[in-house]
Amino acid sequence: MFSTLKKWFIGSPLQSNSESEEGLLGKTQALAMLSSDALSSIAYGPEQVVLVLMTASAGAIWWSLPIGIVVLILLASLTISYRQVIHAYPQGGGAYLVTSENLSSNAGLIAGGSLLIDYMLTVAVSVASGADAITSAVPSLQPYNLHISILLVLALMMMNLRGLRESATALMVPVYLFIVSTLLLLGYGFTQILTGQLVYNATAHVGQTISGVTVILLLRAFTSGSASLTGVEAISNAVPFFKSPKAKNAATTLVIMTIILGIMFAGITFLNYWLGLVPENGITTLAQMAHAILGDSTLGQGLFYIFQLSTALILAVAANTGFSAFPMLTFNMAKKKYMPHMYMEKGDRLGYSNGIITLATGAVVLLLIFDANTESLIPLYTIGVFIPFALSQTGMVIYWRKLYGKNFLRHSIANILGAIICYGIVGILLLFRISEIWPFFPIIAILMWMFLRIKNHYDKVAAQLRISTDIVKKTYNGNVVIVLVGNVTQVSVGAISYAHSLGNDIIAMHVSTEETKEKDEEVAREFKQYFPEIRFENVMTNYRDVIPPTIEFVEKIAREAKESGKSVTVIVPQFIPRKNWQNVLHNQMSLKLRYALRMHEDIVISSYSFHLVE
Repeated sequence: MFSTLKKWFIGSPLQSNSESEEGLLGKTQALAMLSSDALSSIAYGPEQVVLVLMTASAGAIWWSLPIGIVVLILLASLTISYRQVIHAYPQGGGAYLVTSENLSSNAGLIAGGSLLIDYMLTVAVSVASGADAITSAVPSLQPYNLHISILLVLALMMMNLRGLRESATALMVPVYLFIVSTLLLLGYGFTQILTGQLVYNATAHVGQTISGVTVILLLRAFTSGSASLTGVEAISNAVPFFKSPKAKNAATTLVIMTIILGIMFAGITFLNYWLGLVPENGITTLAQMAHAILGDSTLGQGLFYIFQLSTALILAVAANTGFSAFPMLTFNMAKKKYMPHMYMEKGDRLGYSNGIITLATGAVVLLLIFDANTESLIPLYTIGVFIPFALSQTGMVIYWRKLYGKNFLRHSIANILGAIICYGIVGILLLFRISEIWPFFPIIAILMWMFLRIKNHYDKVAAQLRISTDIVKKTYNGNVVIVLVGNVTQVSVGAISYAHSLGNDIIAMHVSTEETKEKDEEVAREFKQYFPEIRFENVMTNYRDVIPPTIEFVEKIAREAKESGKSVTVIVPQFIPRKNWQNVLHNQMSLKLRYALRMHEDIVISSYSFHLVE
């Protein structure tokens, strides 16, 4: 039944063919799947700059233009850097691999841990924003904001579990609708300016002196605007998801995304300034800009609602960037033994299912904790993404130095500039926004501790399992076989028969309680009748749990066997119903016994299964 449901929700398994392009992404699909986070940020990034500047006065909004120019310079620097990362590390991993291989493994863990946090925040905040957009359009749904957010997470999880190409195809409509509608809106707005239809209404002229504007205020506004760059690194993490040639296609997709993002950010920032828009409760500056450009005509109102729909959709699906990049990052960290190896396993649809499910679980937990109101977590976005940005830029400078020696500067100018700006943003956050970002540091410390403990465990396991030159082989002088007996049935007959094939020293063991004393005496008599040659041990217990006395008896026999140089095999009989659902009608004592026995050394556990025909 579970297999049928799984196949219905996720689809039939795909073949693991390394040479097949099935399940991989072309540039058009990859742009839809991996750019939604970065592109959606222009719905709130430029507005965040204005909100900070407004604390001085509305006249300070003209400063959004030079701040926007610096953000675009940083975007260009990051794009050049991550394009280099894609070609240098086509196996994916992005900032994590760059930092690990060029700085140190611990620095790489800081980068990787930061991005893991950031991707969970991306999912939680994005779906909450999408839910807000939905409930704003339908106010009667506002009490169910949390429920809608969780449903969006689960829908995205199921979509990604179905495979890369299916999820990318589903995302193409909202992503490309947003791209086309926004670019057309900006184009129409600039056409109106050139034709004199869109009147200049800025709150202050460029260069005008505004009281209350300080360097600290401008730096805070810059860090807020930099939130528009979250998600830029996602493509470098997901290079293996592309069709061949992987690196070339990924690099091209990154450039296309950057050009679109840069045009949108610059256009929205300028038009907001030109129109003199200020934030209002209940309506975003982006919506105000669209209304001012499209007008109040019937056609204009229709186009306005289409644009609002596209914005709501992009915000709702922006979380998918996290679903694409998080599993690839966990895969690379697991390959280095810093995360459980289960994150390297592919699911039926050739996606890293465990990473997808983990991300969805973490996002739902965040939504439940913060009741789908994640505005207080948005500053964590910035610190969570700019620490990896800064480390990866530094790592690429070291990479070029290793590759080209003294001639490295020519190749690393963009990396050096990006590193300076990124470290500057981190410094600004630490100096002026520490009260908002402090939770990041205990979380990253816990993650670092966890990564190192996992690595330590895998290293110890490898050391113990490794075969040395001096192989010490164990020799046994026989085998003691213990058959666990509940009742004398066909299952017991089969288990005893199998025990004879393992050795002649066979012990049948039964646990007797006060409540079942009469029945247990009957079991003992019946066993002696059918198997008079087998030693039968009836172990009494004053409690109802049969597992502790079973373990105690097996350990006693194991000690005796060890003294005589014998091995011990415990046979756990069980019957298997014909249909899976029938398992719930029977106790699972055999599973409990095997689980309890597995922790004991020098004991071999064997299951004997008797299959029912009806």
